[in-house]
Amino acid sequence: MKTNYGEFKIVSLRETAPSFLADQPSLVSDYFRKHVATADHYDPDVEQMVVILMNARHRIIGHHIAFKGTLDQVLAHPREIFRPAIVGNAKAIIIAHNHPTGDPTPSEPDIRVTRSLVSAGKVVMINVLDHIVVGDTSAHDRGYCSMRESGLM
Repeated sequence: MKTNYGEFKIVSLRETAPSFLADQPSLVSDYFRKHVATADHYDPDVEQMVVILMNARHRIIGHHIAFKGTLDQVLAHPREIFRPAIVGNAKAIIIAHNHPTGDPTPSEPDIRVTRSLVSAGKVVMINVLDHIVVGDTSAHDRGYCSMRESGLM
């Protein structure tokens, strides 16, 4: 029986961008806008969930667009979220996804998924540091919402 699990390519950010410190939600939002939202395969018209891989010093070592959703939802499974983190030898991850409406307020499903991922992270010993919802800066003063800062994790 032949099984295809897909391929992963881990690219060191030293080859693509300088090491990026991401110890604050605003820095993660900036990273998302500069490195994820500008990728050729990124579609701002639908929700997309990104796994940002972190080392022990909270520096980004890579990212992976794990899920592409619809206009107002993205389904996420822990297996697909933690796979790139395990392959990339990440100490921690930050989850980020966009809201095409521009309003970064997390939905109830966003909060449930986040709590599920935090629990799964404890099992595989990869910390989920935050879940950032990225919106439009014209729709919200900061243009993002940190679930950790909001007390939702």
